[in-house]
Amino acid sequence: MNYRMIVYIMGQILRIVGLCMLLPIFIGFYYGESHVISTFGIPTFITLAISFVFTIKKPKNRSVYSMEGFISVAASWVAMSAIGALPFVISGEIPHYIDALYETVSGFTTTGSTIMNDVESMSRSCILWRAFTHWLGGMGVLMFVLAVMNSNDVRTMHMMRAECAGPNVGRLVSKSSFSARILYVIYIALTLAEIIVLCLLKMPLFDAVIHSFSSAGTGGFSLWNDSIGHYNSSAIEMAVAIFILLFGVNFNLYYFIALKKISLVWKNEELRTYLGIIAFSTVAIAVSLLGKYDSVLESFKDSFFMVCSTITSTGFATVDTGEWNNFAQTLLLLLMFVGACAGSTGGGMKVSRILIIVKTGIRELKYIVSPRAVATVKMDGKPVEKDVIRGASNYFILFMLIYAFSVLLLSFDSFTMEENISAVTTCMNNIGFGVGRLDTSGNFSGFSAFSKLVLCFDMLIGRLEIYPLILLFGIRRKY
Repeated sequence: MNYRMIVYIMGQILRIVGLCMLLPIFIGFYYGESHVISTFGIPTFITLAISFVFTIKKPKNRSVYSMEGFISVAASWVAMSAIGALPFVISGEIPHYIDALYETVSGFTTTGSTIMNDVESMSRSCILWRAFTHWLGGMGVLMFVLAVMNSNDVRTMHMMRAECAGPNVGRLVSKSSFSARILYVIYIALTLAEIIVLCLLKMPLFDAVIHSFSSAGTGGFSLWNDSIGHYNSSAIEMAVAIFILLFGVNFNLYYFIALKKISLVWKNEELRTYLGIIAFSTVAIAVSLLGKYDSVLESFKDSFFMVCSTITSTGFATVDTGEWNNFAQTLLLLLMFVGACAGSTGGGMKVSRILIIVKTGIRELKYIVSPRAVATVKMDGKPVEKDVIRGASNYFILFMLIYAFSVLLLSFDSFTMEENISAVTTCMNNIGFGVGRLDTSGNFSGFSAFSKLVLCFDMLIGRLEIYPLILLFGIRRKY
């Protein structure tokens, strides 16, 4: 294994994180927050110092294979989460490090679950950093590094595969660095578009930036305790819902739109399924809640927002879902597992992976009925490679094993079985809210330090899609 290259890649990633910590310092100065120099200055210095040591000498052997790509990405995410928690501790706004680590991991993994009882008491600089971790983690810090690197090495695909979500990762153009740049241009453009739209809808600029960062990463951190519901504006709610829906779409499709290849977009089976699930779930929940609302329109509005927020793993809220009926809450719980499209910033298992697993099951049923039948699993009219099918099945098995073991570990706390199950569900699928004391009006502060560490692991497992973190902590043989 090329350890020297792993360290070098980590240094590049930590440099980006360190430089990004300068942004909250400027915001703190603007709002007259005197503590901002020590709060962010110390972590910035530590991060940049580590980065300098890691990158002072370029490795002679710069080859990156699957193992190096996965290990470097996983180690970098653990390191930047550990350092990114320091501003909260230094400022005293989250005095206990485990709580600060949980909040930071939730930010970078775009989960959005929180231990904060009163978000509104936080300083503006910490609120910005908290939301900005969503934006950084949404597309991936390594993707940003690849975007600014001028690399022709086809092996950078191993790094992209380690950080990009979905059963398969491909380049838009011949160079991985150019692909990363295209994706980041789309990401930035959509973020700026949301900021502008929210400002036009009379949301204050700082609020618009915070919520756009959270929407872009499909994270869900807000600067208000009652989230998007604070504004009591149907226009703002619908604008945010549409943008988080857009961020849950495979970003490759936006590139096709830019090239005017609209037919390729509509032929995408995952996109059609994704939109179909949203439409069906919205109608089903809205109809089930008609007796609770004064008007049909209001029922559909809240249902649409919460469906979009859940399936994209954003976690914003306009209502207290704990007051909804069991059918609505159960359907939202199922949507957490489905998730958004592959190649998006959304969490969950991804629609394409669910489609492959379902189609594989149907194919096996056909074999049972007619052993001589020739049946293939197809996506977008094309046969799916055996490696992709095997990968989707293996991912599901590993996901459920880790899921079950995590629920077992959480059982030592005083929460109910339903709450423990929803906690692991929301963390592994990077959603943000659960049921009971963990619903949209609650938080995760009641869990023990041990349980919070388990959930931190689950959030990282969900964001990096299992394999990088398993290889980092579970590897035993030499390569």
